[in-house]
Amino acid sequence: MTSTTERPAGNREPSWWDKQGDLIMRRPFNEWTFTHMNWLMPTERVASGGTAIPLPVDIQPLPPTYRFDGRDHTLADLHRHTHTTAFVVLHRGTIVHETYPGAFTGPRSRMQLFSVSKSVMSILFGIALHDGAIGSEKDRITDYRPDFLGTAYEENTIAELLDMTSGVGDLETWDVSDSGIKRFEQAVMGGGDIADVVRAATRTAPAGERFNYSTFDTQILGWILEAATGQSLAAYASERLWQKLGCERDAYYWLTRGRPRTAIGAGSLNATARDVARVGLLMAGDGVFNGERIVPSEWVRRSRGDDRPHLAVGALGPSGYPHYGYGNQWWTLGPECYNAFTGLGVHGQYLFVDPTAEVVIVKCSAWPTQDDERRDAETVAALRRVADHFATR
Repeated sequence: MTSTTERPAGNREPSWWDKQGDLIMRRPFNEWTFTHMNWLMPTERVASGGTAIPLPVDIQPLPPTYRFDGRDHTLADLHRHTHTTAFVVLHRGTIVHETYPGAFTGPRSRMQLFSVSKSVMSILFGIALHDGAIGSEKDRITDYRPDFLGTAYEENTIAELLDMTSGVGDLETWDVSDSGIKRFEQAVMGGGDIADVVRAATRTAPAGERFNYSTFDTQILGWILEAATGQSLAAYASERLWQKLGCERDAYYWLTRGRPRTAIGAGSLNATARDVARVGLLMAGDGVFNGERIVPSEWVRRSRGDDRPHLAVGALGPSGYPHYGYGNQWWTLGPECYNAFTGLGVHGQYLFVDPTAEVVIVKCSAWPTQDDERRDAETVAALRRVADHFATR
């Protein structure tokens, strides 16, 4: 997240906290901040449990080059061009490559995942629906959060939030000083009420008809999950996901600075690259990890995309790059890429899953900007080449 130097919501005087986003995200400082968010914001622990399930390691050579923009490049070029801080590749559940080019990173470093958190939210929702804590995707937001009665979200269903087709909110742009996402960030960092910011969003399209990437939609999903389960997001993630994956380290969500503090379920999960890879293994394994079904298989299949035209690859409009589709809080790559799909976070965070090739790749980065279409396209080309390399083995 970034912030603006203009007067924040509520007409109070700007403070250091209102500028904190700019300081956190700026290179080269972000190489440090993206592994030390717990030094900067309040947090809640996602406990890993007492027993880790080790990932086997069998280091193997990766393809020497990938093709991008009419030229061959090495993975060292990728890491340099895209400011990689962590890069972990798994094939059939085994670590075949692991490197940490970041100045402050290593196997125990907990990485700021930004909106990869949204894809984790989807998994938690699939578990809660299967367990019956949440009745149906057709339930309305207001069935769980009646404080959204009278807002633009009043008639929206959970399913519309999962696919970001709520039709509520503006284009999520970081360079517009008064955009919804900027006001949201100021409230997070400066002590405001983020629920007030989300409730103030206006309808811009009919529900279910248009994709519009929305942190607000996912944030509401987190609040629904907490209301339905009676647990904080971190506690539920620990019990129903992190402990079942045998994660090596506690993860954490960072929380709003203002009280009552709430997790930013749409973008504040921090975890090691290896533990994020475990999440990818769960999805590559059709919802099964270490012999135990954790997520329903139909939920995993939904995350690979479907045939709805407004969510297809190339059809997302101004809030999605042309090489992506979307579904269930995951970015999809379509049949030409063997229905691979990926979690994405600003500044270059990836959880890439190719079930056909049985490949999972975690790439964490410290881009100088939130979004960069060229860096993203080059990263996808490189990850696709790595997956293709192992698909033939």
